[in-house]
Amino acid sequence: MTQQRYRDLADWPLTLTALIFLAAYASQVIGRIEGSAAFWLEAVMWATWGIFAVDYLANLWLAADRGSWFVRNLHELLIVALPFFRPLRLLRLVTLLSVLHRTLGDTLRGRVVTYVVGSATMLVFVGALAVLDVEQSAPEAKILTFGDALWWAITTITTVGYGDMYPVTPLGRMVAAALMMSGIAVLGVVTASIASWLVQRVEDTAEAAAGAEEPVRAEMAELVAEIALLRHDIAELKDRESR
Repeated sequence: MTQQRYRDLADWPLTLTALIFLAAYASQVIGRIEGSAAFWLEAVMWATWGIFAVDYLANLWLAADRGSWFVRNLHELLIVALPFFRPLRLLRLVTLLSVLHRTLGDTLRGRVVTYVVGSATMLVFVGALAVLDVEQSAPEAKILTFGDALWWAITTITTVGYGDMYPVTPLGRMVAAALMMSGIAVLGVVTASIASWLVQRVEDTAEAAAGAEEPVRAEMAELVAEIALLRHDIAELKDRESR
């Protein structure tokens, strides 16, 4: 089996695994679940980690040039190797965007829109979960509920930053920094997409106007030719009369 064939077969199972992980993590963070239920949710998250670890090893084994693939995909190794920091576990959800990239949007613009909408939505939700996880139990915490975290994530990713909500823990500030940088990148893509769309619209309008003017120009040329012929005939008539 080739690596590409494996990736085609594994895309949707990995997406389902990522969604199961997200549901378990969100339930644990938002619901503040404890006891046996918390144990089972933790077990589910570790099981999803095992699936992602197997996927990484399978990709490495099937790669045509394993050394080159390893170097070019160090980020995937980090996604697998950092399960011990709870907020960093959310890096596994990068799988969702990679699947969207391969399955949605046949055109460049379609892929850009997919990336922007998908990444912005996921960043807000994941950022809210991550910061709530590390902040809700901290002394003098400002972010205590998922609503607070969601509002904070939206104002942070859009670079508005009202300052009414902010993290007070070192790990929470690391999450904030990552969300800020991600927000700048997403907004840059949004701006570039809008500019590209406007330029394309102007070009399409100009081409349509040029196409509409072509018949008019042809008719004008015919009229000019007829007027010139009439002037020539009138000039000949006048010349005959003068004789």
